[in-house]
Amino acid sequence: MSLDLNLLLSLNALLQERSVTRAALRLGLSQPTLSGNLARLRRHYNDDLLTRVGNSYELTPLAERLTEHTTQALALADRIFQTGPEFDPARAEHQFTLVGTDAHLALFGRALTALMREAAPGVRVHFQHLTSQIVRRAPEYLRTVDGILLPQGVLATVPAIDLYEDRWVCVVAADSAASPLTPAELAARPWVMPYNSPWFTLPPLHWLRARGMEPRVELTSETFLSVPHLVAGTDRVGVVPERAARLFPADAGTVLVDLPFGAGPLVESLWWHPMHEREPAHMWLREMVSEAGQLIPAL
Repeated sequence: MSLDLNLLLSLNALLQERSVTRAALRLGLSQPTLSGNLARLRRHYNDDLLTRVGNSYELTPLAERLTEHTTQALALADRIFQTGPEFDPARAEHQFTLVGTDAHLALFGRALTALMREAAPGVRVHFQHLTSQIVRRAPEYLRTVDGILLPQGVLATVPAIDLYEDRWVCVVAADSAASPLTPAELAARPWVMPYNSPWFTLPPLHWLRARGMEPRVELTSETFLSVPHLVAGTDRVGVVPERAARLFPADAGTVLVDLPFGAGPLVESLWWHPMHEREPAHMWLREMVSEAGQLIPAL
C-alpha cells in the first residue's frame, strides 16, 4: 500500500478530533475522503484506531501512543518548511515555539514578546507549558520546539544561554511566619512541591535530603503561580523562585521567607537542540532571548 504525507495530516486530525466529521471539517475535506483515509490507515496499522463507544469514538491503545508521535512529526515537518537560507525579521512570517513554566511566561515572555513586536511584527511566539514529562525527554523533545526554559544545570548535553538570575524562597501563610524557618521545621511541615518528579528535583529538596531530612510532600503542582492559593491559611510551605513569588497577588495571604540555608544559584537559561545552531531564524531568536534576559531587573 502506498502512503503519502497527507495521510499523516488525516491521522493527526482523526486522533485529535476523534470524529471523522470534525476531522474532515478541520482539514477542509469531504467526509467520504476522510473516511477513505481512515480505512487506509486502519489497513496500514492493522488496528481500528477509532472504536465506537455509545454515541462517540474512543482511541485504541495504539492510537493513544500515536497521538504524541504525530504531533511531534508535524511540528518537525513545519520547522523544515519554515527554514530558509536567510531570515529578515522585519518581513518574516514565522512562528517560534518555546516551552516554559507559568512564571517564565508572565515574566520573561512579556519582555521577549515586547522586543519581538517592535523588531518583527510578523513573527509569533507559541508558549507551551513545561511538564515533568517534557523535562524527562528534553533532548528528544527539543527536536520539535525552538527552546525550553530551564534552570542552569538541569540539562547537560545540549547548548544553552543564560538569561537572568533568581533565587529560591519559601512561601508560607501570613499567619504562620512568626519566626524564621529552621531546616527541621521545613522537613516537618507539609510541602506544596512544584515539579516534583524523579527527573527534576528542586535544589532545596536536595539540600534537605543530603542531611537525612525527607520533606513531607502533601501536594504537587506543575505551576509556580498556584502555590500561594495552596499555601494560604494552612501550615504548608512552598518553595518557588523569588521572581515568581513577586507575581503573587498582594492579597494572596502569604509571605516570603528566606531559606535557612544556601540553596545555590538559580540561573534561568534557554536550551535548544544542536540542529538549530546555524539556522538563521534561530540565531536571531537567540539574540532576542539574550536581550530580553538583560531587561529583567536585578534582584
